[in-house]
Amino acid sequence: MLSAPIKQRVRESFDRAASTYDGAAVLQRRVCDRLLAHLTPPAPPTRILDAGCGTGYGARILRQRWPQVPIIGVDFAPAMLEVARDAIDLGFAADIEKLPFPETHVDLWWSSLSIQWCDAASVFADAFRVLKPGGALAVSTLGPETFHELRTAFAGVDAHRHTLAFDTPEAILTALEHAGFGNIALRRERHAVHYTDLKRLMRAVKDIGAHNVGEGGRNGMMGRAAWQRVEAAYERFRSAEGLPASYDVIFATATK
Repeated sequence: MLSAPIKQRVRESFDRAASTYDGAAVLQRRVCDRLLAHLTPPAPPTRILDAGCGTGYGARILRQRWPQVPIIGVDFAPAMLEVARDAIDLGFAADIEKLPFPETHVDLWWSSLSIQWCDAASVFADAFRVLKPGGALAVSTLGPETFHELRTAFAGVDAHRHTLAFDTPEAILTALEHAGFGNIALRRERHAVHYTDLKRLMRAVKDIGAHNVGEGGRNGMMGRAAWQRVEAAYERFRSAEGLPASYDVIFATATK
């Protein structure tokens, strides 16, 4: 779970990234599409919550499936929420660990690639609270093999943390069970986005606001010699498509 000061830094990063996010969010759109493709709620929803809505891509594809259903967007970065305004019916700048809604308020709780910034147990407990009986949850998040190339490349250069500590599928399952959810279905997929060089890869991570890694991250600039060692180490992962940034994606659906 990120501390309050770290969460504030993450919020500021996503606020700054609001104008660049859509241009760099190739993987994020792909994962949203995959989450929706496997979503079959027990009954058609009458009110949808997009928890961590970002710039609104998820809300837009949800709208395509259920054009008449009100969609509520929540994001803790106000600038992201502002970009999403045309995709949602109501928007709230709030933390998805503690939603500003009464109990049994929605019947579809959706979140794509947001809960890795949160405490999963807290998120799912509050999701269970705001869902109506029989309501559905659909979530995607990142698993521990995400950015493994990045961790490997930096491992021989410094002792700082360069990625978040992502939850395992087992931890996600346990958090859902403890929150009270049933009919839980998990699946795991590996995806990669390729870049011509490491600077472009790191720029893309920054452009989506995902470069804060919590406690233990580097505060200052890396020296030129150290950076060249990281580049050389990362080159070992190059394929014909370029340098990969790997994503270990966990999808989960469940019902209350």
